[in-house]
Amino acid sequence: MSVLLVIPARYESTRLPRKLLLAETGKPLICHTLDAATAVCRRSVRFSGVLVATDHAEILQAVNDYAARQNLPARAVMTSPNHQSGTDRVAEAAFAADDADVIINWQGDEPEMDAAAIVELAEKMLAEREIPLATLGYPLSAAAAANPNVVKIVTGAAGSALYFSRAAIPFDRDGKLTDGAPYLGHCGIYAYRRDVLRQLVGLPPSRLEQIERLEQLRALENGIAIYVHRLDRSPAKGIDTADDYREFVARCG
Repeated sequence: MSVLLVIPARYESTRLPRKLLLAETGKPLICHTLDAATAVCRRSVRFSGVLVATDHAEILQAVNDYAARQNLPARAVMTSPNHQSGTDRVAEAAFAADDADVIINWQGDEPEMDAAAIVELAEKMLAEREIPLATLGYPLSAAAAANPNVVKIVTGAAGSALYFSRAAIPFDRDGKLTDGAPYLGHCGIYAYRRDVLRQLVGLPPSRLEQIERLEQLRALENGIAIYVHRLDRSPAKGIDTADDYREFVARCG
């Protein structure tokens, strides 16, 4: 079995224009993510490579030029500009590229994602073939759980997601959540079986998905289980704003 890493790289960004092409570190942001992804590939022969799925010629050229200079097992491919989600973009690129058994969706604005977490997720999918779809969860404080921009998860005893929400779930009616990080946050990395990804992109947006604005609820509403691999640490934050990027540049400097 093999694993393909696909990085959806959309050109437009509301909060930070041309985000993935910002290059104050000496190379575009998307190339930092590419470096992180190819480092994961080097950890295991089960990874077949990295694809950057983009909708813009500038990103395509930046990635392919950089991959060629650095001799990376990666390339960028053009995808439709009309996709409504990163999942659709990942599916188009993955289905045209190779026949990997597991496809991992890694966001282009997350250059500091922990490589070990990606490897752990891939190994889980390869070891337990009955898992259709998997993602990552991490310990979350009560204060962070109150933020609707932070997605929370409730899981069952076997580790599969019962629900994802922008609300603080579970609701702690009697004050029983007393440890330091009582909630489970969601890290938006997904690992799909090939046939499950094909099924998902063929489904219409679901009712709960539209209410919460959380695409992963489409899977749950259609009976597709999502296994949550728990990390013992919080993942690195993605680059969403100009402040995030300035802090990233300072760290890289």
